[in-house]
Amino acid sequence: MNFVEAKSREFSYSRISGTGYVMLRWYFAVAIVALVGVAGASEVEADPITRGLGPGNGNQSTFMRIFGLSQAPYGFVRFCEANAKECAQDGREEARLDATPERLSELDAINRSVNQAIKPFTDLEIYGVTEYWTLPTTAGDCEDYALLKRKMLIARGWPTSSLLMTVVRDERGEGHAVLTARTAQGDFVLDNKTDAVKIWNKTPYQFVMRQSYLNPKVWVALEPGEASRPAALAGVRPQH
Repeated sequence: MNFVEAKSREFSYSRISGTGYVMLRWYFAVAIVALVGVAGASEVEADPITRGLGPGNGNQSTFMRIFGLSQAPYGFVRFCEANAKECAQDGREEARLDATPERLSELDAINRSVNQAIKPFTDLEIYGVTEYWTLPTTAGDCEDYALLKRKMLIARGWPTSSLLMTVVRDERGEGHAVLTARTAQGDFVLDNKTDAVKIWNKTPYQFVMRQSYLNPKVWVALEPGEASRPAALAGVRPQH
């Protein structure tokens, strides 16, 4: 177990009404900074820290780079308050499945089936608010698609640590949510805008933040510094 994993087991968080979860203890950030400084190109970690900032910067790594902690999206916090079981750990926090043909076929099948079953509408169109995360039945926007795919894959035996809600800026610079499938061969993206499951650095997106694989309620930054986060996630699949 590496240093980040060991310290991560000491994580604690608090909930503040209306504002989301408080940042975790400062020593995690210190641990991340320390590891970024010493991680070598040949180092193999449970969640590798690699060079490069994303597809727009020529990143060749199949694993996303983590830059520290981030505050969870407001809609996600509210979703967890209403659906505690969907945000619970399952005791397999270190699991990273092999991307076997069978596993990749599962990702493809779930991605396509949910994309076809759910009609694309924004939260404003459905609920009259700009941000509302929920498990959809007939219609939803980007994060709803991702939540449903996550639930269906967990039902098929995937560990929660391998299925991470992720926030990006799309090709138009707008907020968008996808599901990251974390495997031993890299981080794959399930997206309601396309039926193709792609490795993260083959998408047109700029990756902002995602769930921590060690704790579903904790989020980590996928870009350095104090970059602004999307105010809302309205990405829906274009209707033809």
